[in-house]
Amino acid sequence: MKKIGIMTGGADCPGLNSVIRAVVRKGMQEGYVVTGIKNGWLGLIENDMRVLDIKSTTGILDKGGTILGTSRVNPLNDEEQVKKIKDNYARSGMDALIVVGGEETIKIALSLHKAGVIRAVAVPKSIDNALSGTDYAFGFDTAVNIATECIDRLHTTAESHHRIMVVEVMGLYTGWLAVQSGIAGGADIILIPEIPVNLEEVYELLRERHKRGKPFSIIVVSEGTKIDGYMTHSSETPSLMEKRRFGSVGEFLAKVIEDNTSYETRVSVLGYILRGGSPTAFDRVLGTRLGVKAVELVKEHKFGKMASLRENKIRFVDMEEAVSHRKLVNMDLVEIANVFSTKH
Repeated sequence: MKKIGIMTGGADCPGLNSVIRAVVRKGMQEGYVVTGIKNGWLGLIENDMRVLDIKSTTGILDKGGTILGTSRVNPLNDEEQVKKIKDNYARSGMDALIVVGGEETIKIALSLHKAGVIRAVAVPKSIDNALSGTDYAFGFDTAVNIATECIDRLHTTAESHHRIMVVEVMGLYTGWLAVQSGIAGGADIILIPEIPVNLEEVYELLRERHKRGKPFSIIVVSEGTKIDGYMTHSSETPSLMEKRRFGSVGEFLAKVIEDNTSYETRVSVLGYILRGGSPTAFDRVLGTRLGVKAVELVKEHKFGKMASLRENKIRFVDMEEAVSHRKLVNMDLVEIANVFSTKH
């Protein structure tokens, strides 16, 4: 009996269930029994698995999150956990494990694959769109749409109250989400990790906008954006900012803008709201296409590969290529964003 395993690891995002559903349907069509691993790598450590079929994957296409659950457990830090994974994987009789996840999850899968612990095929998911080897990962389009809707809603209150609105979105290392939602939402300033921030330039852009009779502005900032003074801002509690997560960068930015321009400034941290809810049609279709491709890679014994989207065609790349470096924002997009900045 041929068997395929599937697990979802790391942070959740919309579209995971579309991949699970596609792997089950395509796998059964190809004669495989599909086993779902519960809660990421933790499920392989604890031997927490269940057979998936048509009934258990019906009606999940429009649901956010993952019916398998997820976790951020990293077994590479514990030799005993790696041994348990190896033993449980071998006992399960799986021909291969389809690993659905982002950068860290795929790195773990690659290490275990190279060590002969599992045979792995990967499917990329990311609301940051930072994975190399694919033009888009599912989850990103949904996050962009949610962020854009939030920016649209903040426009009216910013204009009504004559305020600066700082909108913080996810993106620790790359600014894809900030750039695309910022362009789509008509943001006046977009700040991303790839480009260090010049605060004096930000202040000047806001002053120029006020001079032109626009006493409100929308600033979209990625959570990992580098800003001078951030992390060491509070003199009263010097260790506080050092210990805080990147999520407070929007608060810091709002405070320094108000302190240096006297313009009333508010901040909205979108955070995990970008991960939740129903996936867009694009992410449902992309997740489905990638899931089908993953089963084909298993059938063809192309292990150590990741299904990917290139020029709107589903292809595959080495998992090594997918995690070798982060995909930084295309500077052409930055130039487009600059066309609509407040200085024009």
